[in-house]
Amino acid sequence: MSKLNYQERIPNNVDLSNDLSLQRALEHWQPKFKNWWQEMGPEGFQGNDVYLRTAISVDTAGWASYGKVKMPDYRWGIFLADPVKDKKIHFGDSIGKPVWQEVPGDYRSILRRLIVTQGDTEPASVEQQRLLGKTCPSLFDLRNLFQVNVEEGRHLWAMVYLLHAYFGRDGREEAEALLERNSGDEDNPRILGTFNEPISDWVSFYMFTYFTDRDGKYQLKSLAESSFDPLARTCQFMLTEEAHHMQVGESGITRMIERTLEVMKQLKTDSVDAIRNAGAIDLPTIQKYINFWFSSSLDLFGSEISTNAATAFANGLKGRPDEFRFKDHSEKNTFYKIENFVDNKIVIQDIPMRNAMNEITRVAYVDDCNIGVKRWNRLISKNGYEDFTLSLPSTKFRRSIGIWSNLHVDPRGNLLDNKTYNKQLSSWLPSEQDKSFIKSLMKQELEPGKVASWIANPRRGINNNDISFKYVDLN
Repeated sequence: MSKLNYQERIPNNVDLSNDLSLQRALEHWQPKFKNWWQEMGPEGFQGNDVYLRTAISVDTAGWASYGKVKMPDYRWGIFLADPVKDKKIHFGDSIGKPVWQEVPGDYRSILRRLIVTQGDTEPASVEQQRLLGKTCPSLFDLRNLFQVNVEEGRHLWAMVYLLHAYFGRDGREEAEALLERNSGDEDNPRILGTFNEPISDWVSFYMFTYFTDRDGKYQLKSLAESSFDPLARTCQFMLTEEAHHMQVGESGITRMIERTLEVMKQLKTDSVDAIRNAGAIDLPTIQKYINFWFSSSLDLFGSEISTNAATAFANGLKGRPDEFRFKDHSEKNTFYKIENFVDNKIVIQDIPMRNAMNEITRVAYVDDCNIGVKRWNRLISKNGYEDFTLSLPSTKFRRSIGIWSNLHVDPRGNLLDNKTYNKQLSSWLPSEQDKSFIKSLMKQELEPGKVASWIANPRRGINNNDISFKYVDLN
């Protein structure tokens, strides 16, 4: 089992001290990262001690320790899962050959693009969330926000290490550019559209960590299958940390619904106005936020039919999440049924399985998202409101990439004419009035153990601490 070396300037388990050239390059990048963190990271709390977990091992059991640390002093580093002896390529056209420890020349460009795109999402989410501390619903939630942020920062380090270690000057330039792009910047935005969306309230934060970080889970799972072993091992460990981000989202949405149901029971009504007047968030508005963030995240998987995805699978660069689940790991002459839009109507087509890799991953993602939705609906039903159910909108709704791009489709998947679609869109997504209401609820609560009116108390504290534990020292 690899031990993490915390004695070095850059904590790592990749024997960095024996590669002085790489060490110098990363130490040259490090101050730029710290400057970015100060300028674009969480605003207003950089000098506070925060109860954070820090990786101490890449083993899945007992891998982290907890303690208070100022975020700029957090020990970011480079951690790869332990290597598997004699590991072989297990999908695509080169099954059975040894995995690559260096980047094959033929695949240099596409691998670099995959790493850069993944790496770009990590600092983007920190930038999107940088002002949320000013409206935190509790110290517990504030700490969870900061834990997500510092781990996204470490995931950036993971991708930067690969760029520096395996891609020469091109990689170093790409690593610099990861700190030059900024979320929402008109001139130099982040690569993927969802990571330029503003996250100005905690409802959006919980939706982002539930839906968009779950996309991240599936992208990392796909890259963790890669025949480029350093990339696969890096992503395997990132998945250990990513699980917390999704848990923050699911528990946050659950607590919002619990609080809403409490108010509905107290007032004996499901009136939107009455619920809002009581300082809670009505269920139809929660549905609108689900519609927005779920549909925003769907495009991150790419087009339903993709030659790039086929090439990446065939060449062993990017597999399917949990590739072991499938019987055929070559998929050379197999087909996949898919809905397509041809001659203004929806038809079922058989397409080569390799060309459907994006869609296969998206379907797995949708099924995973639905697990939480089913839990929320059981909670709503248990409280006596069987007539209302939350749901994921159709995967055709509000798409900007792929088959359904820019088509007028409602959340149930029905094709509409332009006029009807535009007239009803505000009933499916958060309106300006909805956003103003949500903004009015975003009041900072910093007293230990207390939470804002719109969300229920968490069920348990962090690392066996009490809910009223001082998760952030306010000085």
